[in-house]
Amino acid sequence: MRAVLQRVRRGRVTVAGEEISAIGPGLVILLGVGQADLPEQAEWLAEKIAALRIFEDGQGKTNLAISEVGGEVLVVSQFTLYADTRKGRRPSFTDAAPPELARHLLDIFIQKLREKNLVVREGEFGAHMLVDIENDGPLTILLER
Repeated sequence: MRAVLQRVRRGRVTVAGEEISAIGPGLVILLGVGQADLPEQAEWLAEKIAALRIFEDGQGKTNLAISEVGGEVLVVSQFTLYADTRKGRRPSFTDAAPPELARHLLDIFIQKLREKNLVVREGEFGAHMLVDIENDGPLTILLER
């Protein structure tokens, strides 16, 4: 699994001109699922993200986890994180999981975040989405498991 985390002031997802999800300060997580990924990876990634100390404390140091600042999470499924661009000019997405597996592991990932008492919003799986991200910092982290 691959996740791009962006610490944000706000984030939102629009589908067909309608806003379907929005958050205030917190994290936008772009999540890619690979063909060989397992539930254990989704669980590990959620645990890791929930505990990451990437929010500023009173002294301006990145010492706080998202739960400590009351941040929200917006999760957007993004199979394109598995793009293979080594050959030619058109990316191949053959390493991305099929939709059934991707949806299953996405659900596990989101449930694990919610078990950490985080407010989690979602994009629309499989839809063409407009994702509006106001990156704070900017702080962007790539995680892979």
